[in-house]
Amino acid sequence: MSMRDVYIVDGKRTPQAKAGLDLKDVQAPYLGAYLVKHLIDNTDIPTDQVDEVIFGNTGTPAKYPNVGRVIALEAGLDKKTSGYSVHRNCASGMEAVAQAYLKIASGRCDVIVAGGVESMSQMPLMYNKEMTELFAKLMKAKTMGEKLSAMSAFRPHYLTPIVAIEQGLTDPFCGLNMGQTAELLARELKITRQMQDEYANNSHAKAAQATKEGKFKDEILPITIGGSLNKLLTDDVGPRANSTVEGLGKMKPYFDKKSGTVTVGNSCPITDGGSALLFVSEEAVKKYNLKPIAKMTDYHFHGLEPERMGMGPLLAMDGVMKRTNLKLSDFDLFELNEAFAAQILAVGIGLKDKEVAARFGLDHAWGELDWSKVNVNGGGIALGHPVGSTGSRLVVTLIHELRRRKGKYGLASLCIGGGQGGAVVVENLVR
Repeated sequence: MSMRDVYIVDGKRTPQAKAGLDLKDVQAPYLGAYLVKHLIDNTDIPTDQVDEVIFGNTGTPAKYPNVGRVIALEAGLDKKTSGYSVHRNCASGMEAVAQAYLKIASGRCDVIVAGGVESMSQMPLMYNKEMTELFAKLMKAKTMGEKLSAMSAFRPHYLTPIVAIEQGLTDPFCGLNMGQTAELLARELKITRQMQDEYANNSHAKAAQATKEGKFKDEILPITIGGSLNKLLTDDVGPRANSTVEGLGKMKPYFDKKSGTVTVGNSCPITDGGSALLFVSEEAVKKYNLKPIAKMTDYHFHGLEPERMGMGPLLAMDGVMKRTNLKLSDFDLFELNEAFAAQILAVGIGLKDKEVAARFGLDHAWGELDWSKVNVNGGGIALGHPVGSTGSRLVVTLIHELRRRKGKYGLASLCIGGGQGGAVVVENLVR
């Protein structure tokens, strides 16, 4: 079956903020609805002509079990526009993008808004089994005596909470949390603490400089916050202009306290944020007189062992380059999520080292990654990683920076908790 071209009209994101700070009171759908409304309102596309709204989200709020549908309706789209949510851990936003691509390329849809949202601040604390069972007995009790009997079983440790975000960041198969998987790669590939801290410091420096120079203005759509909606958040809350390698070096290992090298300083922070892109067919471009800024060329997802999930981008990049017949030197820019400094440095080693590449199933090494093209305005260590959004945020950032630099091809990729990697290739149309 012949596939149609898939165009990106525009992409926007919220400012990103560390969990518990500026966006802590904004519920997940509202990190996406205003983005969708802006993208559609800035075109001549009628609100009843959007075929689908697809959003990635991992910490599904109990109040909003289908975040994508809520976003579509809150954005003012017609009720006939279908909306749904997808979950692929860290790549949920990228999965939404991939589904938009497939549906338009196959001719099933002409206009789709896709992206991701995550309020990590609002991921809940849960009652443990004992407390849950006590509540169940209380609900079943019919007499005061039965209720008192149920209450008499209460013990203080019943109130010990289960931290949802902690459970979500621990792999159920290998038993390692995401930081421990980064420690494993650091040990196996001899990535030192100094290398990690230098990389992290560079990420902060680039993000702080980009913010100062206004390089994110095209991609960030300010959001009103506060109890009275009387404050406008315009910039990311996370990049540290005063970061130093010496300061990072004073932080203690977090995931392996005895001999580890991964710290909170050389890892991505827990973050709130959202991102969205408007995808259309060529028919829609002509019908609504649109001016796309990019084309999505292809994508690829790939699995690997969960305990080395950080190498997912190596396999995903390998797959998408083979699909598109492109090589590393063909790309003008890379947006690679910085889950951990050790993890992204490990991907760089895997691309150039034949033995490491072969160990992960590649039939050849692609060569040296040009780090001057990677995350030129800083990455996840500085900007944060709102899990459901990052996969689409990378694409938003990529298309805007490609346009600014008048480059041609860009590649976005990230590792995925559970042992996967995802990658997307875009082509800039504004040169």
